[in-house]
Amino acid sequence: MNDSQVGHAGTPPKLLATTIAALGVVYGDLGTSPLYAFRECFSGPQGAQSLMDVRNLIGAASLIVWSLLLVVSVKYLFIILKLDNRGEGGILALSTLIRAALKRFGGKDPKKVLLLGLAGSALIYADGMLTPAVTVLSAVEGLSESAPLLSHWAVPVAVAILVGLFSIQQFGTGKVGGLFGPVILLWFVVIGLLGIGALWSHPQVLLALSPWEGLAFLLREWKHAMPILAAVFLALTGGEALYADLGHFGTRPIRLGWFALVLPALMLNYLGQAALLTADPTAIRSPFFLLAPEILRFPLTLLATAAAIIASQALISGAFSLTTQAIQLGCLPRLRVCYTSEHSVGQVYVPAVNWMLAAASILLVISFETSAALTGAYGIAIALTMTITSILFFSAARAFWGWSLPKAVVVTGLFLVLDGAFLCANSLKIMQGGWFPLVTAGGVMVLMLIWIWGRERLYARISREALPVDVLLQDLSKGRIHRVAGTAIYMSGKGLQVPTALLHNLKHNQVLHERVILLHVMTLDQPRAGTGESLDYQEFGEGLHRVTLKFGFAETPDIPKALKEWMPDAVRFQPGKATYFLGRETYGVGKNATFIDRIRLLIFAVMARNASPATAYFQLPPGRVVELGAQITL
Repeated sequence: MNDSQVGHAGTPPKLLATTIAALGVVYGDLGTSPLYAFRECFSGPQGAQSLMDVRNLIGAASLIVWSLLLVVSVKYLFIILKLDNRGEGGILALSTLIRAALKRFGGKDPKKVLLLGLAGSALIYADGMLTPAVTVLSAVEGLSESAPLLSHWAVPVAVAILVGLFSIQQFGTGKVGGLFGPVILLWFVVIGLLGIGALWSHPQVLLALSPWEGLAFLLREWKHAMPILAAVFLALTGGEALYADLGHFGTRPIRLGWFALVLPALMLNYLGQAALLTADPTAIRSPFFLLAPEILRFPLTLLATAAAIIASQALISGAFSLTTQAIQLGCLPRLRVCYTSEHSVGQVYVPAVNWMLAAASILLVISFETSAALTGAYGIAIALTMTITSILFFSAARAFWGWSLPKAVVVTGLFLVLDGAFLCANSLKIMQGGWFPLVTAGGVMVLMLIWIWGRERLYARISREALPVDVLLQDLSKGRIHRVAGTAIYMSGKGLQVPTALLHNLKHNQVLHERVILLHVMTLDQPRAGTGESLDYQEFGEGLHRVTLKFGFAETPDIPKALKEWMPDAVRFQPGKATYFLGRETYGVGKNATFIDRIRLLIFAVMARNASPATAYFQLPPGRVVELGAQITL
């Protein structure tokens, strides 16, 4: 839902309700960063505890505060959020927006834009494995302060929570989604109050509100500048989620939630942790939980665990949505997608993605054992995603907004200065575990590219051998083909060729229905098809019709419903009496294929064989579907 779609949602009561609902989804990751971000500036592999004096504590707090202001507030909330693809946000939506804009002006579809979009999407999957592991484990580690006798149970408890979290995904988040906002609202109020309590005793930490304190800290401790910046970046890891969740809430609730509650609460908590450490440097072991009085630490641990679960839930749901978009755009094979709500199309569950994320998150917790160790792997994927977003912003500003070259270069350059610094800092963590998200993202991107390559190769192969529609019309006009009553719908490519399934039906059954519809399903470079552009219809004569159904990349392709609603009345289309003919291909490798091509074709064949059946994906009635097999050599 974007602002143009809100209508009366702009009224204060509706805006407030939407803002509260957005808190849990949009700000869960950013909101749980205080659990570990400030601690990592001066402990573990990222920082040096010996640097912990009052000036440096103020400097670190200043770096975090101004990073939140510049990256989240300025870059994302004021600028990037304006680049919505008809209300939808996220790196994949941004890349399709650029491609559509360039096509509209007669330019070529640049492959680099697609590659950057795929790279950003693959990195989000890698982040989806790390975020639940880091946030849940860091929250459960509060037991070391609130219930020391249970501290050695942190890993088993975290694993149990992750198992439960991923197990309930199949039931959907609609019923519990209403609780997310209020719980996160309570979370931000609590962490803000904790920060105020510490600041009350040490107000000198408010000097961190000056950007010069942060710069002076980096210059003073220049030998440790990169590790410290890598730790500071942990406070920004949920920044990209702002853009990805744009389509769910719109810009006004996201901005209102940030400036009215989230930013003040985060700033107060980070400043409060700096104030606590000025008085007690030994609190570096767990500065977030030690902000609270001892009697409140166990309830705070429970609240932190709930907030961590919500932050993880938001990212898991985002991975499901990203997968459905990638499938629609032809970047992934059809996977089984379950719709968990009758009222909200956006609530989906993708079992394959869910259990892949679950296995990876649980293995990460078991392998690394502590959140401090996990932060070594955390950050590099998000830093790369943010950098890719900035690069794509340049193309979007030029193609979509029509900015002049100097203006686009200056703004993009400022973005890349920040992103580049954080990316360089996080690159030092590659050997500490940062290789894992990079390898994971690389694997996902390779699979995407192989799928796209294989589909293009398959289409080219079929097009070379396909029979033109004109030839079929000539045979029909001569009465050489026996016709039977009824309507047959054949899935077709984008050209004017006869589908392979139709040729096989003629070859084996030697009959053709009196009404034949060649159906092509097209995915647009926009979230939803506009009114009047969902169907193209063409009648060839001899009972042969050509239909193109158009869906946005965020829509669910329900073919029977679309045909019933949009087909011309003259066709007298009856969904219950139509028969759908689908091709089921098996793939062989040609003798002249190179070794690399053989490997790619083998992977493509495995992906195609394990793809979800078209019957379920297009919501076709199973009792009205006929599948005809064919072997194709690629």
